[in-house]
Amino acid sequence: MATFHNHKQDIRRLVQKLVVMFSFAVVCVYLFYFLNDCCNSDLVENSDLNSVDKLLLTGWYNERNGTFPQVTTSSYGTMEDTRSLPGLDNSSSKDWTATRRLPHALIIGVKKGGTRALLEFLRLHPDIRALGSEPHFFDRHYARGLDWYRSMMPKALDGQIVMEKTPRYFVTEETPARIYAMSRDIKLIVVVRDPITRAISDYTQIISKTPDVPSFETLTFKNGSAGQIDALWSPLWIGLYAKHLERWLAYFPPSQIHFVHGERLVSDPAGELGRVQDFLGLQRIVTDKHFYFNKTKGFPCLKKPEGSSKPHCLGKTKGRPHPKIDPAVIQKLREFYQPHNLRFYQMAGQDFGWQ
Repeated sequence: MATFHNHKQDIRRLVQKLVVMFSFAVVCVYLFYFLNDCCNSDLVENSDLNSVDKLLLTGWYNERNGTFPQVTTSSYGTMEDTRSLPGLDNSSSKDWTATRRLPHALIIGVKKGGTRALLEFLRLHPDIRALGSEPHFFDRHYARGLDWYRSMMPKALDGQIVMEKTPRYFVTEETPARIYAMSRDIKLIVVVRDPITRAISDYTQIISKTPDVPSFETLTFKNGSAGQIDALWSPLWIGLYAKHLERWLAYFPPSQIHFVHGERLVSDPAGELGRVQDFLGLQRIVTDKHFYFNKTKGFPCLKKPEGSSKPHCLGKTKGRPHPKIDPAVIQKLREFYQPHNLRFYQMAGQDFGWQ
């Protein structure tokens, strides 16, 4: 009888142990699925955060003006951009990879007109990706092909405008047809300046590299005499804007060519940049808050960017003093350029006020 009673107690203990073990197993399974759910949720959140990080790293965030897209997560776990970035949608299949593309816009001229300043100012805009150097593709390296040209461009996201500047394009005979063959819809920007001031600036650059060249006055006239002006001398020939513009208008309508007033780019850089941003279809982000006037150089500089100890001015060659030119020679150049300037004003639809 005692033996039977002991067996009964053993069975009861075994059942209790099995119940405890089963309960423990149920709790473990529950915890496993609960933790797995949490991990999946974290992965979705981290994926969205990584997408935001990509925006910050690939150019949508602009340190200088402190702007970046406001990105939120919808109930479906997809990205929603509350600022509606150009060229981007909320589709989960959107490719956010930056790639090299052929340019959408070109600064084609003119030399010593202010093209470097314009490019540096435009690069403040988060929706512009610009090549820093001059590739000279359409005037010198066209035989290398469009694949080579594309490889020179900076990487850009959809919606960002890729651009480059080569001032020689404006005066090179073959370039309009070559650019048209690449893109009929490309936007062209020309920075123009009083052709006499531009010629003197061009000459100043020449003598900085080769000081032993003849004087400006001597080179202005054929055979070095004070007679007929030598319109084929490069510093003077470049300033025949109407002659060069004719070739471009044979391929592109005026609506695709924007003229930047070189003098106003110095006196009112924000105003000129505003008009260029309008022409490119961009929001006016680069404004007067980005500039200050350097009285020493006589040229606008960019205000101190974040993380920098000093403002950013263009190189020491910008704003350098020009040699004094005989006023009689200046007057003869004014008479020479007057009909060319008037014709250019008519073609460009704008009076630049050069006397």
